[in-house]
Amino acid sequence: MKKEIQYKNSPLVYFQFGKGLPVILLHGFGETNAVWKNQAGPLSKICKLIVPDLPGSGQSPLMELHSKKLSMNMLADAVYAIIQNEKIDKCVMLGHSMGGYITLAFAEKYPELLKAYGLVHSTAFPDSKEKKQIRLKGIDVIEKYGSYAFLKTAQPGLFSAGFKKKHTEVVNDLIEEGRSATKKSLQQYYYAMMNRPDRTSVLRDNNLPVLFVLGTEDNAAPLSDVLQQVHLPEIAYIHILENTGHMSMLEKPLKLKRILKDFIHEME
Repeated sequence: MKKEIQYKNSPLVYFQFGKGLPVILLHGFGETNAVWKNQAGPLSKICKLIVPDLPGSGQSPLMELHSKKLSMNMLADAVYAIIQNEKIDKCVMLGHSMGGYITLAFAEKYPELLKAYGLVHSTAFPDSKEKKQIRLKGIDVIEKYGSYAFLKTAQPGLFSAGFKKKHTEVVNDLIEEGRSATKKSLQQYYYAMMNRPDRTSVLRDNNLPVLFVLGTEDNAAPLSDVLQQVHLPEIAYIHILENTGHMSMLEKPLKLKRILKDFIHEME
């Protein structure tokens, strides 16, 4: 069921299916709720599933910023508004990539609302100096050539080499999925990612169970980085997917579905 609330004078769209333990899936940069299409149906049979289009993506326009730069906390507050609208006391939140950064910001600000959370190809580390420079160049490229041209160049690099070669239609579908994103939205996402703090303390200090999903060929959230974090939570569920890049929801859809399903069952 499609639902819509007003958030900071803009529509915020999300989709809600099923009954039971509330589970929220957050998509990443250049994506929409559709990135979870292979997992949403099966998961909705075991929980109350909520899948938003984050502000600036899909059917949710970027909210008013009043000349400020977007932050992960602002996006976490948008998710909080959905939780309030659904009258949820406790939920499981699972975030892919940028959605993982938002999940960590949410876990820092509203830990009492979480039963557990997960980082799907995401990291608690901040951007390195080199990564910040890459993002600044990306902001310039988006300004010069537009968001669609940028995604056509950037999104294929998120997949493992083997998958990208065999499944060009899946890669192209992801690019098309993000086509509606405006220049301003993608640029503001990059500013938010550049300026996010180190949140390893969130993993260490809030005592919530944490799911980690890692890919051996993930260049955006490298295995070597995330493996330095998996020991921080008191309870961690760790899944390493072989021959997988940054997009297991599309590269290994059935494996990821089973991982998420098992984690949700553990939290019931």
